[in-house]
Amino acid sequence: MKDVAERAGVSTSAVSFAYNNPGRLARSTVEQIHKAAEELGYVRDPAARMLRTRTTRNLGLLLPQPIDGIFANPYYAELIAGIGQVCTREGLFLLLIPPLKGSLAKSVPVSVVDGFLVVGIERDRSEIKAIQRQRMPFVVIDGDPLAEVPAVGLDEIEATSEVARHLLDLGHRDIQLLVFESGQDAGPSGWHGTLLQRYEGVRKAIAERGLTGEVRLRVTELPCTREAGSQGVRMIWESGDRPSAFLCFSDVIALGALDALEECGVDVPGQVSVTGFDDIPEARWARPSLTTVRQSIRTKGRLAADRLVDAIAANRAPDESFMRPEHQKIHGSLVVRDSSGPVQSPRRVDE
Repeated sequence: MKDVAERAGVSTSAVSFAYNNPGRLARSTVEQIHKAAEELGYVRDPAARMLRTRTTRNLGLLLPQPIDGIFANPYYAELIAGIGQVCTREGLFLLLIPPLKGSLAKSVPVSVVDGFLVVGIERDRSEIKAIQRQRMPFVVIDGDPLAEVPAVGLDEIEATSEVARHLLDLGHRDIQLLVFESGQDAGPSGWHGTLLQRYEGVRKAIAERGLTGEVRLRVTELPCTREAGSQGVRMIWESGDRPSAFLCFSDVIALGALDALEECGVDVPGQVSVTGFDDIPEARWARPSLTTVRQSIRTKGRLAADRLVDAIAANRAPDESFMRPEHQKIHGSLVVRDSSGPVQSPRRVDE
């Protein structure tokens, strides 16, 4: 900086202003300083800048699984697109943070970020405690909202109730839930966050229709991949104990279900109905097109990133609260397409 200042004929403070607060200098002075820096080959050391300012300009997105698995699910591409809108506007970078040696709690302390976006995490998880120990701002996307932490999520119960009511009104009383893995062995009794809320949404619809005790509700947990959806449905269908409808907690799983049913020569929705959740772009182009719950995933990502930017600013201001615990819910809507229809009596393999 001293060399640049001497070359430009200004003070070292002016050089600092030219890079960090150029509005305090005349435009011609800033250009003069930048020209001198270019002539000398001066490039600011980003590590030194982070040490001096104690900022990284990085937002961290904690991912529940390895990056290659995440990008097998188009949901995350949409979510990242929404977060990216805020990053572009604010001049920020986005750091994707997968589990380190199988643990997100190990990833948190070594992540060079100003704050975290946390997807679908339960309140008692170790990664949440790791973030809180560092007094690092974070925003929860879906999952279990914490009273003192900003959160953005879908009204999961109402959204799932809507698709369940749709199937019940079509006469379905034997419904197979295909849900993404919870990491628990206890089934619904061990679920939390998004998974539990969607399950409660299905039960709510059954109760509202006065069908408690009349609906056979089965649950199968699967990895949230198209391949897992296909394999799971093929096993269920070939067992002969067939439901009249598959209600899937993810479009990716539902698309896999459609793949398997097509391979088995099953008429959808003539023999069985299939519904999804998210309304990813592929849902519209599937054959048959997929009945699903539409949520604005990009909007969710953008709102969460906006709140994290606010939380980071509040964390740096000693006269303001650490974080503003605003909990914002967005609403989903049922999109009825060709994969759902009136119930027909299920047929066993030997029929």
